[in-house]
Amino acid sequence: MQSRGSASSTRTKPTKTSAPAGGAAAAANETAERILDVAERLVQTRGFNGMSYADVAEAIGVTKASLHYHFPTKADLGSRLIARYEANFVRALASIDAKQTDPWKKLRDYTRIYEAVLAKDRMCLCGMLAAELSTLSPEMRTRLNAFFDANEAWLIGVLEGGRIAGSLSFDGPAHAKARMLIGALEGAMLLARAYGQVGRLAAVATELLAGLRTPSKRSTARLVVVGREGSTGN
Repeated sequence: MQSRGSASSTRTKPTKTSAPAGGAAAAANETAERILDVAERLVQTRGFNGMSYADVAEAIGVTKASLHYHFPTKADLGSRLIARYEANFVRALASIDAKQTDPWKKLRDYTRIYEAVLAKDRMCLCGMLAAELSTLSPEMRTRLNAFFDANEAWLIGVLEGGRIAGSLSFDGPAHAKARMLIGALEGAMLLARAYGQVGRLAAVATELLAGLRTPSKRSTARLVVVGREGSTGN
């Protein structure tokens, strides 16, 4: 028979458990987000082909090997950039829906998203990428189309709702007007940045929105402006 001491010596000693993996995962996610933040800024200011892994690595103080760990290829990085940008944009549209009920004010807030981006001396990420379409991977092209499709779908809903409610007026189908709005804003951003004048984009947005008001709303707006001008001498 074994003694009490010998029996206890044969028991399996508890092993030390490793530290929770959550901390390492959180650190990895944080690094990936930093990479995406810097890459997004570079693409918005230089273009996708003007951004390199060396540029990103230098900006955040990591090695290029670390970047390749998180994003094996530049196409992988590009796809993640578009997906994240679309998600943020869709959240901004949801915020507009939650804050505004008037369709015209929704469109006004939509144009202000573009103005806010340009105020930082940046272009719309997807607008910049669209200019480099022929050099993008198939997945990036697909994601790029998804971004513009999401914008178009939201605008169509606002435009159709406004026309039904009588607060917006325009000829033709809503999808044609939605595409016109996106194209005009993206193009106006490009020219406004070339001149270094955010006001150029704001002026185009003002004209676009004015053309969508119903005739009665336009007349009211003119009366308000005239009234303000006439009161300046008092």
